[in-house]
Amino acid sequence: MANKLPLHILKIGGAVVDDAPLLQEALQAFAAIPHAKILVHGGGQAANDMAKKLGITPVMLNGRRVTDQATLEVVTMVYAGWLNKSIVAQLQALDCDSLGLSGADLNVIRASLRPPKPVDYGFAGDIQAVNTERMQWLLENKVSPVCCAITHNKEGQLLNTNADTITASLATAMSKHYDVSIYYCFTKPGVMVDPDKPETIIPEINTESYRELKAAGIIKDGMLPKLENAFDALQKGVDQVIIGSVAAIHPESGIAKTVIRR
Repeated sequence: MANKLPLHILKIGGAVVDDAPLLQEALQAFAAIPHAKILVHGGGQAANDMAKKLGITPVMLNGRRVTDQATLEVVTMVYAGWLNKSIVAQLQALDCDSLGLSGADLNVIRASLRPPKPVDYGFAGDIQAVNTERMQWLLENKVSPVCCAITHNKEGQLLNTNADTITASLATAMSKHYDVSIYYCFTKPGVMVDPDKPETIIPEINTESYRELKAAGIIKDGMLPKLENAFDALQKGVDQVIIGSVAAIHPESGIAKTVIRR
């Protein structure tokens, strides 16, 4: 489709969500984006803290949460409740008209229960469909959706879905209608060889270098699903994926960041 309008999809992780000044900076940058935009947020640490208060031990495998029934209740309360509505309230204060959504709301994201083999992640959802018609209707009416990491199977069951996966799936689906850019925003300036040394930032990663970095153990843990989803989205029509700090949301800033390309 020619002359598609730009769409920016910003994903903020739990570390940003947990840092009030950094979150405010990210939301200000998001509100200032002049084009259609969608915000996707995590909240892993907040969910972990709440789980521990309730006597539930969080379990992570390969950067993804194992979700039993008790954990599902916790992440739904935290992601779709307190965090989601707090972010929406802050965006409204910035005159950014927004609507908080789980995948069940307006049936925007439908998922299926992930098979228990080879790893049983419990009530984890693999995305099956994005309701682009509903999302497009919101965007055309100048509403910025704020999506949390809860989906549903359209049979009454809520599911926990990785927020990076939601971001990539939304971007892929919406790329049929928009020129989509993804921004994965967190506390580091990008993907780094040494996580403690910002000067080791990797400015660009392609498919070949990704395999090498993964084999060398440089890309691991929570960065794995982020990069896997980034390359999947690029192969399916997304224009670009940027990983970096809040400051990197402004393309003209010249701030160091990691750009993911095919």
